[in-house]
Amino acid sequence: MSESVKGKLPVNSPLVKIPFGGLTSNMLRTIAVILMLSDHIWATYMSFGNWMTYIGRMAFPIFAFQIAEGFVHTSSFKKYALRLLGFALITEIPFNLFYSSRWFNPYHQNVLFTLLLGLLAIYVIDNLKKNRSVKNVALSVLWLALICIASVLGFVDYGCSGMLTVVMFYILRDFPFAWLAQLVAMVLINIVFFEGQVFPIEILGKAFEIPFQGFAVFSLIPIWLYGGKKGKSSKIMQYGFYAFYPVHMLVLYLIKYWA
Repeated sequence: MSESVKGKLPVNSPLVKIPFGGLTSNMLRTIAVILMLSDHIWATYMSFGNWMTYIGRMAFPIFAFQIAEGFVHTSSFKKYALRLLGFALITEIPFNLFYSSRWFNPYHQNVLFTLLLGLLAIYVIDNLKKNRSVKNVALSVLWLALICIASVLGFVDYGCSGMLTVVMFYILRDFPFAWLAQLVAMVLINIVFFEGQVFPIEILGKAFEIPFQGFAVFSLIPIWLYGGKKGKSSKIMQYGFYAFYPVHMLVLYLIKYWA
């Protein structure tokens, strides 16, 4: 779910010696798709296999990272945004059927809307970096507030924290120790401030509760292995990654419905 990628990332990865030149953008997307599929199979058929949703938590941050990178390298922001919007609209009915067995569900929108809001937010931030006049600062703050409100009132998947994950990867990409800042931000977003399903864990005799979403922090491992190249691709492959999202949910729903 990202645009063409050129060159190297400015992130100084802690995985200094990246093997084989690092993962390509297409490899990252493939990993994210497999992780997402694992989570959705768990949600549909294998609720006893919690490990499938644990590793599935890693999918969204990888997609969020690629949206931020896609913004930096895309040749047309408008086409990129419209592509996300188009597939978000196409996905909505399969998403509703998958999660609620209804054609229409106003209380939960698919993750492509989350990624789109994140993309719009970093567009506003990028524009602010280019024009820091008082008027533009005020307008930018207003737009960012509206985007955050839209993520909450629109009930998009992962809510405002999902949109902020996209923004985080964009803002921190040029930091001297971007990898460390990413780690801190991911812990804050997915563990400290996250509210949701938890599992108990004991450390040095003390009991703690860790959110399922905390496993999202491990997504930084493949992200840090990213070598900054797109890899071999085509229009079929590019649109195939987008299409997989609604298609696999529709297939999983139909299998469950007819089983």
